[in-house]
Amino acid sequence: MKKTHDLTEVQIDRIIEMAWEDRTPFDAILDQFSLKEQEVIELMRKELKRSSFNLWRARVQGRKTKHRKSRSGEVDRFKCTRQKSISNNKVSKRK
Repeated sequence: MKKTHDLTEVQIDRIIEMAWEDRTPFDAILDQFSLKEQEVIELMRKELKRSSFNLWRARVQGRKTKHRKSRSGEVDRFKCTRQKSISNNKVSKRK
């Protein structure tokens, strides 16, 4: 198991980003970075301002999408099923 002091800045930034994402479960962070939910909470407490940490905790506490066991029949993936592919982007370009 990795300790938070063994992580690079890039890894810490990615963990914080994944923790903020509504549809990324803590299990995905465990799979990729070997950090349990409690370790993610400790990392967030250490890295975020107190007010940001409090907002995050209130947001994820009891949220079904942050725990795979609580999800109802959803496929395990690291991106939202509603996320669109940008390969066929038809947004007009500035000329």
